[in-house]
Amino acid sequence: MLQKLILAASLATGVAGSQFPEFSQQYLQRLGGQYDALSQIAADFDASATRAGLTRADALAQIKGSTFQDAHREDMARAFARLDKVTADLALLRAASPLERMALPHRFRDGETFAATWADFRPAVPVSLEGAYATAIGFLAGLLGLNGLAAALRWPFRRRRSIAFSADSEKASNL
Repeated sequence: MLQKLILAASLATGVAGSQFPEFSQQYLQRLGGQYDALSQIAADFDASATRAGLTRADALAQIKGSTFQDAHREDMARAFARLDKVTADLALLRAASPLERMALPHRFRDGETFAATWADFRPAVPVSLEGAYATAIGFLAGLLGLNGLAAALRWPFRRRRSIAFSADSEKASNL
């Protein structure tokens, strides 16, 4: 019964794994859109700073004095920091193949982009070679992981059973 359950769960992880290449492609497209939008904001800000004879850091430092200006400075600083993260993640994810992206889940860290991608994502039957490989990887990961978990959970009970069996054997030989 346990082996059938493990097989069913492994098939489920295979199906889930098969969706990763398409999800990562959609995430990458959205991340590219975020990069474009943030780059435009940064370029506009930098152009305004340059016209005023300031660097970006100097211009940010001058945005202060009122509650609105302080909030605007913090918003711009967050936008620049996000642009830096998005730029690094986008470069790495673009350079990676769909299968290589499976090893880079830590680069799917832009929460806003991830949530938007997930909200619009609809599972599909993978017809690409990457989808087939991802299915196999997901299946094997599920199969190996669940078999390992089952073995770890059974281990304490096997030991007791073998000790109990030894004690029963000893009693039987004494009779």
